Amino acid sequence: MPASRTTRPSSASIAAARKTYMATLPPAARRAIKQLRVVIRRAVPEAVESFSYGIPGFRLLDRAFVWYAGFDKHASLYPMTAPIQRAHAAALKGYVTSKGTVRFPLDAPIPIRLVRSLVMSRAAELRKEARRVGA
Repeated sequence: MPASRTTRPSSASIAAARKTYMATLPPAARRAIKQLRVVIRRAVPEAVESFSYGIPGFRLLDRAFVWYAGFDKHASLYPMTAPIQRAHAAALKGYVTSKGTVRFPLDAPIPIRLVRSLVMSRAAELRKEARRVGA
């Protein structure tokens, strides 16, 4: 029998971890990351929810896809690779970015179209990588 991959947590345990995490956030951060989650799910409905590194996220093609997190003054979306950040440079002006991260301030609406575009670009990046390695 072939070796199996690492067992993934159940969807119920992921949902429980996400709910516990959300309960720790200030109300504005909670609203923002709920919105990020909805945008991600709608943009890439085949993505599977996950919870790792202490924050909620999604997997796509059995690979880490995106994570999102809330803080006192911003919500973050990870990983946004350098090619994705370069491709969206004009739209990202005014947002704090760092290696792999985009921060959205909580005192402004979440830019739904931008988040959708970033997530779609990340999905395309993972699909291209999967085709390259034959997964």
